[in-house]
Amino acid sequence: FSPKAKGNKQKQGFVLLRPIHFEMRPMTSPLLLSPSPCRLLRRLFSRAPRRRNPTTPRPLSPHLGRRLPLRLPASMSSSSVGTPDSVVADADALARKVAAIRAAGPAKLQVIADFDGTLTRYWYDGSRGQSSHGLLRQGNEEFDSKREALFEHYHPIEINPDIPVLEKAKLMEEWWGKTHGLLIEGGLTQEAIKKSVADAAIAFRDGVVELFEFLEARDIPVLVFSAGLADIIEEVSSKRNETKC
Repeated sequence: FSPKAKGNKQKQGFVLLRPIHFEMRPMTSPLLLSPSPCRLLRRLFSRAPRRRNPTTPRPLSPHLGRRLPLRLPASMSSSSVGTPDSVVADADALARKVAAIRAAGPAKLQVIADFDGTLTRYWYDGSRGQSSHGLLRQGNEEFDSKREALFEHYHPIEINPDIPVLEKAKLMEEWWGKTHGLLIEGGLTQEAIKKSVADAAIAFRDGVVELFEFLEARDIPVLVFSAGLADIIEEVSSKRNETKC
């Protein structure tokens, strides 16, 4: 993937942030992430084994019942991904989809992943882990408190299932605009971003490293599609790989 932070500008030492946007590109070289500043993934992929002619895994049985055992290649198995079952609404339909994906082979597969709560852990040391937005601190107590107050007001709206989608979308855009305005008004530096990540309760899930190595070995491109901040995601990726993955 190739990350682009739209409208990312730097003026008088401050960074103006926009939501992260990732653009898909075909895989044309062994080092998939060479254009990316994400050092974690570049390191992961650069040391991953290369297999140009991977063997297509055997399709799952089409008759699996409602509880579908999670069957992964041996190279991906670990304590975190190999033991639990997956409960699905239509196990037969899922089995057919998995079989079709496997039959098509790696050349027809692309992985799209969210960042917060997907690649990162939902729970961190017994508490709810922080998101790429939630961990950000400007280093200014006044503006940090104002952004926290916005979170306390808008987050219950975000998770309320009874609010119509269009109405909620408008309120979420309002929240984002106010928060972004505070970031500009109060100022934000790269050093503040680095310190925010260093102090954050955020970590990658077990198996993320193995997953990316597995995909790279089979030339399967990855798209990270997130509403998080590119600066934060890149810093998390570069700083957390050694101790938290």
